[in-house]
Amino acid sequence: MNVIVMGPPGAGKGTQSKYIEDRYRVKQLSSGDMLRNAVASESEIGKLAKSYMDAGQLVPDRVVMDIVFATIDSLSDTVPGFILDGFPRTVQQAKELDAFLEAKQKAIDWAIVIDVSDDRLVERIAGRFTCAKCGEGYHDKFKRPKVEGVCDRCGSTAFNRRADDNPDTVRNRLAVYHKQTKPLVDYYRKEGRLRIIDGELPIDQVSKHIDEILSNAPSNLVASERV
Repeated sequence: MNVIVMGPPGAGKGTQSKYIEDRYRVKQLSSGDMLRNAVASESEIGKLAKSYMDAGQLVPDRVVMDIVFATIDSLSDTVPGFILDGFPRTVQQAKELDAFLEAKQKAIDWAIVIDVSDDRLVERIAGRFTCAKCGEGYHDKFKRPKVEGVCDRCGSTAFNRRADDNPDTVRNRLAVYHKQTKPLVDYYRKEGRLRIIDGELPIDQVSKHIDEILSNAPSNLVASERV
């Protein structure tokens, strides 16, 4: 089973990707992690990526794709599939990914979109803050400290908020996401591989809907009894 998980910032992609990885024993592949691992490995492609990063430039699409494809190639034959988080970002990348997998007699089974309204995402993201000492996460509405102004975990009274976790910045980020992602969503919809899940449901309900989608994945996929 090979799956792409898409969704706007704050939709819960990371949470659900981790759920799929644990339950189905597939490998979660985050574009950011793959890039950092390639740089850390000091491979030729990693050194090339690092040269762009050190110069303060975006790593070109071709280099990113080569890193993703090399990572997929490196997966053990015992791993029954992968989840892509953060890749592809464009239709051209999606087409090249399809061609790469087809040459290996593989394919993307599903492109799953975790859909959350912009208003709800602004509420989720703009309300976040963390303990300055231990990093425990909190939220103005959904998860306040049990004792106001005191971290539940370490007792610190110092908290931080990211400068870009404010309503205006979040809406700008969402506008960029919608513009970039719509062609990709349309591509997978046309291919018949798109599935959309209501990401405003409770986390366990989102996971349940993912299970329903993946029940139509290849028959060699077996869920873990642990989850």
